[in-house]
Amino acid sequence: MNKVKGGLKSMNVVERLKEILPENRITTNETVLLNHSHDESLHPSSLPDVVVFPQVKEEVVEILRFANEHKIPVVPYGAGSGLEGQTIPICGGITINFQEMNKIIDINPSDLLVVVQPGITRLQLNAELGKHGLFFPVDPGADATLGGMASTNASGTTTVRYGAMKDNVRDLEVVLADGSVIHTGSKAKKSSSGYRLTELFVGSEGTLGAFTELTLQLYGIPEVTVAGRAVFSSLQNAVQAATSLLQVGVPIARMELVEAITIKDMNKSAGTNYTEDTTLFLEFHGSKGNVDGDLEVTKELFTGFGCYQFDIEKDSIGRKKLWEVRHNHLYILKHANPGKKVLNTDVCVPLSALVEAIEFSRKCIEESGLDGSIIGHIGDGNFHAGIVLDANNLDEVEKVDYVNEQIVKFALSVGGTCTGEHGVGLGKMKYQQDQHGKALDVMKSIKEVLDPNNILNPGKIFRLD
Repeated sequence: MNKVKGGLKSMNVVERLKEILPENRITTNETVLLNHSHDESLHPSSLPDVVVFPQVKEEVVEILRFANEHKIPVVPYGAGSGLEGQTIPICGGITINFQEMNKIIDINPSDLLVVVQPGITRLQLNAELGKHGLFFPVDPGADATLGGMASTNASGTTTVRYGAMKDNVRDLEVVLADGSVIHTGSKAKKSSSGYRLTELFVGSEGTLGAFTELTLQLYGIPEVTVAGRAVFSSLQNAVQAATSLLQVGVPIARMELVEAITIKDMNKSAGTNYTEDTTLFLEFHGSKGNVDGDLEVTKELFTGFGCYQFDIEKDSIGRKKLWEVRHNHLYILKHANPGKKVLNTDVCVPLSALVEAIEFSRKCIEESGLDGSIIGHIGDGNFHAGIVLDANNLDEVEKVDYVNEQIVKFALSVGGTCTGEHGVGLGKMKYQQDQHGKALDVMKSIKEVLDPNNILNPGKIFRLD
């Protein structure tokens, strides 16, 4: 599919790109190509033919015009922190690295909006926003770029309160395959005008266009932030307590489920001394009075579901430590199993099916004979089973694939999705027909209209051949 490596060389594509970009922002250096051949997933690497580093929209326009004219594959690239192979250039071609398009174009405190280029990371953005008493809430854990986060509809620990990327992107400036430039939305908070193009492009994984500008929703930094841990004697009690908290309307900012076995690994690797039982990691945002009230309601409600320990962290150091441990779950799991890899699953189910889904996943892991742990963004039904394997052991690879498939099939059977936040990329392509049915044909039709030569990240989400 659009595999044109030989064609690239015969066309002397680098010389043509020099007409668009300075030579120092075009490279075929072997190390740079290797760095752009993989992401954080277990999917096989594949080298691009050339990597380019644009600085302005006009350069992206010319790159895509050139690539479209000669049917050369193009893969947009952010920080390479993806987990489903989205930025692996399986067809070779041109990788566009957006790291030099990392500026904040405008901060508008009155409208609670910021306009940024796609290469800025969320931590870089929040460092600047803090000077204005503002922050951008979407937190997938990794310091990903905002363009990459939009491309996969990233979410994470704060989704229960602030939503995913689709809920916080007001407008996108997008360069289409032929070099045309469009805006998908506006700066208004709501609109009933036309199709919801912003939500179409958010989550499109670079298959419909390249983002060159994002307008994002901001929030005021809360007066008080308190983190905490609630420990339960059973998984079922913890999930039921979390669901009940949402039902009574407590505006929890983060609510993460961590299995007992994972707490044990955390203590060993991070030097913590957390009680090794099913735990909810929590965070509350608001005024002092509101947070105090939310804490009181939460503790009382959780006690009714068998919570036997409720600890809070009010100072920034304690909160930072708690969430660092939670975010580093994947690396803690790897550290506990040196020399091995971890497949991180990513299903999302209705809250009513969450206990059953997690118990089913735990049973699948145990029956496979492999090690693994489960954590979950319990407030929105999204959970991850991290399964440990020796990537050189074919038997273990097959077992992991089987466990992943069973977890996905169960999620689909209860009305869930094969991916809650990691995206489709390469890893979840085989489940698209089962999840979407005839709607998948509509998606393919949209792709064929916007990218008739199939140059934009070909071979991701679904195949056209």
